[in-house]
Amino acid sequence: MEAMSERLQPHKDVIGQIASIVTICQFFAGMLVCKAIYEKKSTKGVNSLPFIGGVCIGILMLKLAYIMNDSAMFQVNVAAIILNIFYTAFYYQYSENKYENILKPCALASGFCALGLGYANWEDPGSVEFRYGLLMTVLMLLLLALPLVDMKTIIDTKDASSIPFPITFMSTLVSLLWFLYGLAISNVFMVIQNIAGFVICALQLWLIFEYPGSGQNKKLKKKKQ
Repeated sequence: MEAMSERLQPHKDVIGQIASIVTICQFFAGMLVCKAIYEKKSTKGVNSLPFIGGVCIGILMLKLAYIMNDSAMFQVNVAAIILNIFYTAFYYQYSENKYENILKPCALASGFCALGLGYANWEDPGSVEFRYGLLMTVLMLLLLALPLVDMKTIIDTKDASSIPFPITFMSTLVSLLWFLYGLAISNVFMVIQNIAGFVICALQLWLIFEYPGSGQNKKLKKKKQ
């Protein structure tokens, strides 16, 4: 691992820029979800938490980027915040239960952001990168693993169409790129976070191909055959 890190270190800026560009492209995959909402004029079966969570995590990650003085992370999370605010607003327009689906989660996310930023400012400067980085690692993995909450239902019904293939595929690629960047800058949290993220996304891809269900994922399975 150390040998690989040494080989990647001279290329860290290039890897970081590539990872940033691909990550920003990943954020645009949310437009496919918005397109599906627009076509059926309903948010039924679509969870707002990935969008609201994306805004919350983006804000908290901006703080980590500032602590680490990492411009690549800063650019990515500014884009994440802007796009997820747009997706959340779009979701709000078509939501049947705006309080439960949008307002309540937004209030909770705002409170969580305030607590997270307050902790980062309160923590000892010598320990904040380690401890705050650990907190961000856990939160990012929870957000990535959100579609797996329904894993039992997916297996029982043999239908994984609730997991969007474009977003999952891009998340897998992004996890790999940020893993390489983490190695290049010798950041243990980024390495661990993205190894775990890659495994989580790979499991979701397996579910998509094994249980295509209906819709876009089923078309994907047919093309594969």
